[in-house]
Amino acid sequence: MPPETALPPVDVSGRPLRLRDVDLDRFLHPRTVAVIGASDASRKPNAAMTRKLKSWADGHGATFYPVHPEYDTVAGERCYPTIFGVPGDIDLAVILTGRAVESFEEVLQRKAAFAVIFAAGFSEIGGEGAELEASLSALVQSGDTRVLGPNTNLNAFEDFRADLEGPSIALITQSGHQGRPVFQGQELGIRLSHWAPTGNEVDLELADFVRHFADQPEVGVIAAYVEGFKDGRTLMLAADHAARLRKPIVAVKVGRSDEGRSMAHAHTGHLTGSDAVTSAVFRQFGITRADGLDDLLETAAAFARTKPPAGTGVCVYAISGGTGAHMADMLAAAGVRLPPLSAETQRVLYDGLIPSYLRVSNPVDCGGPPVADARGRKILDTILADPDVDALVVPITGAVEMFSEPFTRDLVEVARTTDKPVFVVWGAPAGTDDTYYLRLLDGGLPVFRSFGNCVKAVTAYLDYWAFTARYRSPFDDAPAEPLPAAATARRLLGQAGSGGALSEHVSKELVEAYGIARTRDTLCASADDAVEAAEAIGFPVVMKVSAPALSHKSDLGLVRVGVTSAAEVRATYGELMGTARGTGGEDVSPDGVLVCETVSDGVETVVGVSEDELFGPVVMVGLGGILVEVLGDVAFGVPPFGRDEADRMVRELKGFPLLDGARGAPPADVDALVDVIMKVQRLALDLADPSDVGLAELDLNPLVVRPKGQGAVALDALAVRSGAEPWPGGREGAAERPMKKAR
Repeated sequence: MPPETALPPVDVSGRPLRLRDVDLDRFLHPRTVAVIGASDASRKPNAAMTRKLKSWADGHGATFYPVHPEYDTVAGERCYPTIFGVPGDIDLAVILTGRAVESFEEVLQRKAAFAVIFAAGFSEIGGEGAELEASLSALVQSGDTRVLGPNTNLNAFEDFRADLEGPSIALITQSGHQGRPVFQGQELGIRLSHWAPTGNEVDLELADFVRHFADQPEVGVIAAYVEGFKDGRTLMLAADHAARLRKPIVAVKVGRSDEGRSMAHAHTGHLTGSDAVTSAVFRQFGITRADGLDDLLETAAAFARTKPPAGTGVCVYAISGGTGAHMADMLAAAGVRLPPLSAETQRVLYDGLIPSYLRVSNPVDCGGPPVADARGRKILDTILADPDVDALVVPITGAVEMFSEPFTRDLVEVARTTDKPVFVVWGAPAGTDDTYYLRLLDGGLPVFRSFGNCVKAVTAYLDYWAFTARYRSPFDDAPAEPLPAAATARRLLGQAGSGGALSEHVSKELVEAYGIARTRDTLCASADDAVEAAEAIGFPVVMKVSAPALSHKSDLGLVRVGVTSAAEVRATYGELMGTARGTGGEDVSPDGVLVCETVSDGVETVVGVSEDELFGPVVMVGLGGILVEVLGDVAFGVPPFGRDEADRMVRELKGFPLLDGARGAPPADVDALVDVIMKVQRLALDLADPSDVGLAELDLNPLVVRPKGQGAVALDALAVRSGAEPWPGGREGAAERPMKKAR
């Protein structure tokens, strides 16, 4: 196995802790390029691609080798009948033939360093295409040649403008066409330096290019259009690498809807995974999620053209009170802080710069005329000198002839005197005024064509730099060995029946092994035992049937709360066992009846684990009851993550005020809830290794978070073993319901 494909170290779940090493500089700057299927016949579709590669090679000092069995020369160069005739080492082989797999076999034998497979017709079409891609993947794994594609383009070998300055955008797309609007940003003066079209990612993937681009000094931001990820863990590792280097990533990720997921799969053949989980990973690693390609370009350009802020204060400055109020409303709704300017700043603005009847506190309204004379520059200098202003937003809704030239000149010049970013909206319709192109963009400012895109970019800018200030890589402390409790947990999981579910009693033993508090329960095989247990626990008690195949105990009438006497316990025992036998049929074999302590002082929450097809174990937290069942009020975290991330998950819940002491209630023990999340995360990691008895699902619902300082206790639990056949009625139990709601 070549060094660049050597297996990296893994965590306790068996997932890698380090990205593989690939020399992508050799791929992006090859010294020798062999084109298989090369042609300069005007009617051949390969001719345009051949000309493109020949032009690129000539412009970058690379040697071009056309390969085709029917031609003596192509593009003025000697043509070789097979790749075996090409002399010397081959850095890059570009396969333009329809028989791509057969051509790649020859490339592999010839030991080219890299290959690009242009052809489509692989896993994106399903069926035979998936089989063909599987055979291609096996070939890749058998040799040393790294492969881009299949089903890709040659966008890595575009001509990038060399006359533009400043940090650049590096672009990664799984669809070449979708990357075109970002690439064409160069025509507006926005600098791009790289473009990687990854296609189906049979080998080289987005994560490889994120890592490489983040390492390039000239790259200021990475922009991506993604249909699906090859591997969730490598995505996380690449995003972690970029976060450590403080290189922002802005991405459009399709697949939010069922229709989008279906199309994305058809296009690239990727697993698209749960969108809610993908969004959680983006938040964990500081990836900005864009909605459209215009949003992607403008937000990425804003990152490339700005420096980190000193704080979070934003000031809005406009030539119209209505314009300023509109922008201020949108920024405030997005959570942006708009502090009032200091009394001294306001005094200076009123002292001959802005009429006293206009507002200058924030937003600032100059009324218009001052921007046409020397006052315009002085206003900008005064606002930017305010100690609580860390960024300036200037919305301009349309071109006004007497204002446009001096105003935009002053904006560009003042931006060069400060590290505080100046975000400008130029709303004049395209074609009516060239100020957007010839002054603002050429002046190096972050410029937007709409208020909405500006607000998104300002929010992303502030959020990202706040994220980097607190970021600590979770992979540095990722466990490599399981806790001793894992052996106990696996033994308990081994008791699962054919459906894979454990009874509530055994499920609680499993979580207790990881230090998660549970109610005091006794499993009783007779009414006499139940009475004895109730008296020992103390009335009132809760009684419920314990059986592996019963997940909806309340719905089936198998739970009684508030049982207050020995006689009531005895009667309830008989009723519950009779109902269980009558309800479940042959599939239900009750362990007995659980007699449990009553816990009523606290807030009901749910903490669970589910397996995502892309990211593996995912931890979920939500408020219990109707908030999770109906509103889907949940948050996700993908292990490994730190305690700060677990705390953020809790605080982003819409129902968090219930935990924080809403309407005079005592604040709940949020720290204890975070403790449970961290313990559940460790349990999920320890039991995720597919080579052993593992955990597919876990649900603590309800988990009651008691008043501050009193901890959290699991009232119910359901654990499901991985690799088991679906149990009667499917796994539509509490462990899976919240995850499905979020999807």
